[in-house]
Amino acid sequence: MPARLLAIHGSLSGDAFPINDPETIIGRDPDAAIVLEGVGVAWRHCSLAGRTLTDLRSPEGTLVNGLRIRQHELDPGDHITIGPHRFVFETEVATRAPALLEACTMIFLFRALLAGRNPIIERHLAQLLGCAAIRFELGPGPTEVAFHPVDRIATVPVIVRGERIGAVRLDYPGSPPDDESLGALATLATVALESQLHLESLKSENAILREQLSGIIGQSPNWLRVLSLAQRAAPTEATVLLLGESGTGKEVIAQAVHRASRRANGPFLALNCAVFGESLLESELFGHEKGAFTGAVDRKPGKLEQAAGGTVFLDEVGELAPQLQAKFLRVLQQREFERLGGRQTIKLDARIIAATNRDLAAEVKAGRFREDLYHRLNVVTLHTPPLRERKTDIPALAAHFLARAERPIDGISPAAMRLLMDYDWPGNVRELQNAIERAAVLGTTHLLEPDDLPEALLDPAKPAAGFDDAKRQAIIDAWRQASGDYKEAAALLGIHPNSLLRMIRRLDLRSQLR
Repeated sequence: MPARLLAIHGSLSGDAFPINDPETIIGRDPDAAIVLEGVGVAWRHCSLAGRTLTDLRSPEGTLVNGLRIRQHELDPGDHITIGPHRFVFETEVATRAPALLEACTMIFLFRALLAGRNPIIERHLAQLLGCAAIRFELGPGPTEVAFHPVDRIATVPVIVRGERIGAVRLDYPGSPPDDESLGALATLATVALESQLHLESLKSENAILREQLSGIIGQSPNWLRVLSLAQRAAPTEATVLLLGESGTGKEVIAQAVHRASRRANGPFLALNCAVFGESLLESELFGHEKGAFTGAVDRKPGKLEQAAGGTVFLDEVGELAPQLQAKFLRVLQQREFERLGGRQTIKLDARIIAATNRDLAAEVKAGRFREDLYHRLNVVTLHTPPLRERKTDIPALAAHFLARAERPIDGISPAAMRLLMDYDWPGNVRELQNAIERAAVLGTTHLLEPDDLPEALLDPAKPAAGFDDAKRQAIIDAWRQASGDYKEAAALLGIHPNSLLRMIRRLDLRSQLR
């Protein structure tokens, strides 16, 4: 048997991957030898050359036997964890793994076996247990470990939470193991099934969370942590403060908290504090009476009043002027306010969610933001991570934005996806959305290609002078070699004909190619 990775946990559980190539790349990249999906899996996560496993600077890391590694020489039986996936490294060398690793492997194999029949799993588990065959049967099952000398079958009950739910049957043509070993086997099978049931319970909870926070895209660990905190805060009346760079989805989270709250049937009103001047912002927030100021020809309720029974989202709250900070502090403390020019006290019946891209703690130290207001806002604080820290979400986000394009597009080419993954996205999700929308408008093929993307992604590091000159010369040479046939020239350059035409326009080469 050549060296291979046996998947014992995750969506590929039961699959075996031979390690034959000089280097085996593992990750989300469609061109990888082993393509994995899920939270914590990087585009090019790690590589395996012979027995040498190397982490390719993945954000979540590669684990061997529970320890994060940079580079590691694998031994038979070693466990490799990549995101939600776990593998066992096997070689043709008949070396037994340490007993603890074997026990851990058995637990994962039992979990896979209990989930459904799989010949590869059954053979591997039988090999570890020293029997000819193994199978799991649901049903009342036996009450204790037993060995039937006539048919040479050992029967091990599987008991979960005090109930017999089935049995593991092992075929032993030779001498069976002793009762103590079979008892340990029963314990391993029970632990495996209980952990599987716990996992299913967690999946159900996550599904409920996803339903409550519908419309949220992303599975990266730091993004899921934000969603988990948002889900816990949503049913309460606590003020929520969202911190993060512009374009990271703070309003999306605010809307999700509103939808998952008891105020979901009420209005969700957003007000950007950076858009209005101080006097106009005060009117927008509190409302005004007729004649309160020049131009106030009618009474107008403000957002705090209009949002009764719902939620007010104050974006860029760090831009509030000092006078407004004092008035808004009273709103949070007393839960009441008056319209401009009015004397009637109005009770606040709205939840407040605020957001800012500023460091409010630093603003407090600098004297630009009231400390008491900061503490009033800072009840539940959620930090929305920038897109560069959740790059595993880029494919899903890009596909979401692409699905909203006006013309039908099948997807994103691997080369274009690499550019999306390599870029740091200073404008975060908003910049990604704009890039995909632009590419969908300018592209002409059934796939988004690199040349459909903005220049910042094509040449993110502002390449040295002469780069475009070399590109121009390569196009001119191919054009002349193809005698002016742009399709043949594109084939010589290894790009799509439409990409070649766009490059000719961008580099202003039309006059030189006549």
